[in-house]
Amino acid sequence: MRAVAEPTTVTPELLRGWQLPEPGSDKEARGVVLVVGGSGRTAGAVVLAGEAALRVGGGKLQVATARTVTSQVGPAVPEALVMALAEDDEGELTTEDVDRLVELARDAEVALLGPGIQTPATAQALLGALVPQLSSTVVVDALGSAYLTENPEGLHHLDGRCVVTVNPGELARTLHVDDEEVERDQEATTVELAKRLRAVVVCGGSRKVVATPQGQLWQVLAGGPGLGVAGSGDVQAGFVTGLLARGADPAQAAVWGAFLHGAAGDRLAADVGPIGFLAREIPCRAPGLLAGLTG
Repeated sequence: MRAVAEPTTVTPELLRGWQLPEPGSDKEARGVVLVVGGSGRTAGAVVLAGEAALRVGGGKLQVATARTVTSQVGPAVPEALVMALAEDDEGELTTEDVDRLVELARDAEVALLGPGIQTPATAQALLGALVPQLSSTVVVDALGSAYLTENPEGLHHLDGRCVVTVNPGELARTLHVDDEEVERDQEATTVELAKRLRAVVVCGGSRKVVATPQGQLWQVLAGGPGLGVAGSGDVQAGFVTGLLARGADPAQAAVWGAFLHGAAGDRLAADVGPIGFLAREIPCRAPGLLAGLTG
């Protein structure tokens, strides 16, 4: 990996000087979010991501997930339009409803793809059928990155209107390098993946790194070990998605979303304890943090 410049540390002062677009006065002005993911065993991921998108100001929410869990998702996020997707005998999503997803995505400002998908094969098949037909902004999260592992050019047609959110292990697999290489130089590997995918990349973990394809680099030091809990990454992806929906560009949405996720973890650690808080408790901290940074 080539050496990269030192990352800019994200602070409240930096964000106050990089204000988000005005949110507008109604839900239409704040954009439509489409979340696609989950399985017959993972209803929670799309719930967490969808709520997080709304908590940072996304206007309208549509969730497309496995048919057998829609009865759980609807009551959990009553604000959302919920669409049932075909699944196989193992509860994994199939490509049967891709045409319907394309129609939904055409009416959405941003589509979040991947939270709760359980197998690389599912991600490769579903995103492989869906992504080439999309023209709106896209966020690829978690195991959705398995599609990009085999198709690094898969987001190129979006001309930079995309963000990829991964943990260090997912970054290593997508980049075809060892986990140790990411651990040794998280900045350089994140920049390399951003350039390869032509997308902004957020690599989470104990320290978050955000990189653009042009080599811009930020680090987020907010957060702590308590954020290393199931569902936490789904929340971060939802924050990024909601900020995109309300008009932020990919780099701004990624930096703000990563910071809000970390800062929410800090507040929960102070109130609850350094570990033991739940991913479902993170989204509700975002409105207060946003008010403090944008007021």
